Amino acid sequence: MRQKIVAGNWKMNKNLDEAKELIEGIKKEVKAGLEEGTRVIIAPSFVNLQSAVKNTEESVVEVAAQNMHQSKSGAFTGEVSANMLTNLGVNIVILGHSERREHFNETDELLAEKIDAALVNGLEVVFCFGELLEDRKSENHFKIVESQLQKALFHLQKANFKNIILAYEPVWAIGTGETASPEQAQEMHAFVREIFAKEFGKETADAISILYGGSVKPANAKEIFSKPDVDGGLIGGAALKAEDFAAIIKSI
Repeated sequence: MRQKIVAGNWKMNKNLDEAKELIEGIKKEVKAGLEEGTRVIIAPSFVNLQSAVKNTEESVVEVAAQNMHQSKSGAFTGEVSANMLTNLGVNIVILGHSERREHFNETDELLAEKIDAALVNGLEVVFCFGELLEDRKSENHFKIVESQLQKALFHLQKANFKNIILAYEPVWAIGTGETASPEQAQEMHAFVREIFAKEFGKETADAISILYGGSVKPANAKEIFSKPDVDGGLIGGAALKAEDFAAIIKSI
């Protein structure tokens, strides 16, 4: 059975004190009403990771990093390696977010290297993908998504996918207030599962969790999560308030 997952990407928000306060709020909110088997993940900034790991030790909340470098070590000022993350107790990393693709020129080929480095080091990967508005308007959205997945993931072995979580994030819906309709989300998630079934078999396709990300809020989460191929969400702005994040978690 696929895992239900709600992950909060904090992006470049929250200083140390604010992060501690938010974590305490989330722990308090999710203590009751969490569906059995649902995973709760938060992704603070790098400077708050060690504190976050310590502050979530006795809770169901897991901690992810927002990015990592593909190299083991070296002269890469400002970067963080997989080993640095695992040494802190971080076991999950988000890769391929559209903001990394847009602002830091990350390509699918580079992301394939990062994914390999993450898996070798025992990290679970939340892999983000999704189309631009012009791709959807020109009806190329399926082609774009398939290409992103093929280039970044299709070199892997079946066994690797037990450590991969997919996150469909239409770029036009990230931080814009626009949200893909539940039907649009389901359509793309079903498409992704279909191409995984063709490449890796139905068992692999049925087992992989596919999250939706893009302006998910307490008001729309339940309807989106009700779709059969939507296994949870990668949450941005609404993850920065404990009450909102908890309400989304309880919608799954």
